[in-house]
Amino acid sequence: MKTPIISLHNVRQIFSGRQVLSIDKLDINHDDIIGLAGPNGSGKSTLLRILAFLDAPSSGTLSFMGAKTSTKPGAVHRQVTLLVQEPYLLKRTVHANVAYGLKVRKKSDITTKVHNALIEVGLDPESFSSRHWFELSGGEAQRVALAARLVLKPKVLLMDEPTASLDAKSATLIRQAALKARTNNGTSLVVASHDLDWLGKVSDRIIHLEHGSIVETS
Repeated sequence: MKTPIISLHNVRQIFSGRQVLSIDKLDINHDDIIGLAGPNGSGKSTLLRILAFLDAPSSGTLSFMGAKTSTKPGAVHRQVTLLVQEPYLLKRTVHANVAYGLKVRKKSDITTKVHNALIEVGLDPESFSSRHWFELSGGEAQRVALAARLVLKPKVLLMDEPTASLDAKSATLIRQAALKARTNNGTSLVVASHDLDWLGKVSDRIIHLEHGSIVETS
């Protein structure tokens, strides 16, 4: 059996004296597509931030590739990424946003990689590369944010309500691009969404959360 990419054991998260997350055990395996379902306030976003190594849990153990860690070391930073509902873009061009992570990692052939990533999310590189962040619609901005993550070929892509409030075209393209990353690069996906129909069609398993705890896995 392969070692899970990310493992949680007896993880608890407490905010202002109130326990908001209680996960006894959760493994994210290679090539997984995991759906996270539950009402607002059920702990989905809190769980995603812990899985992304952005927030350390109040207690419990968190492992990456079998090694215990409570922070986000460089090895994790380069292989696990989170796409939130409200995209954050640098106040730069589309090309600069998508290229940023590649430049930090001193990658070569950046322009070609940026163009390919934009194509994956349904944006024409010739039309969009030189556009600035303020010239984008909400759906276009979310697709640029996703391209900036896919271009790095992460091992795990975490998505928090990635298609909420988007037009139908952008939502479809984001879903297709995420699934393509899994098919082409072996990227594991963890998606929090209220779209249970879509989660049911693509997920290997759906984890249902209530009051910060797993109440069902289907």
